Amino acid sequence: MSNELNRSQDFLNSETVTGETLWKYVQSLSQETIAQLSRPESSEVLNVMERNIIGLLGNLPSEHFDVSISTSREHLGRLLASAMMSGYFLRNAEQRMNFEKALQATNKTFTE
Repeated sequence: MSNELNRSQDFLNSETVTGETLWKYVQSLSQETIAQLSRPESSEVLNVMERNIIGLLGNLPSEHFDVSISTSREHLGRLLASAMMSGYFLRNAEQRMNFEKALQATNKTFTE
């Protein structure tokens, strides 16, 4: 992990700010790091993300309808960006909730 951190720090120190800086940074990460960042900690977050994407695309059950979606590359990119932002938001909310639960448990321990 420290090797990964060093690569990331080297990248950030040497890279000039451009429109593709984030993309280049993500490309510099290892597959393991990307997989870890992409995986929600709970099935609850995964279910919320799934419902959000279904809401964006439409909620017709595939067993009763032959659903086909067509879009442009630009609109698909926007949909992907929206799904990613929702995922990051939910992941941060999940981490905050877990942090607050841990903090409350710590406070209970100290007050008892």
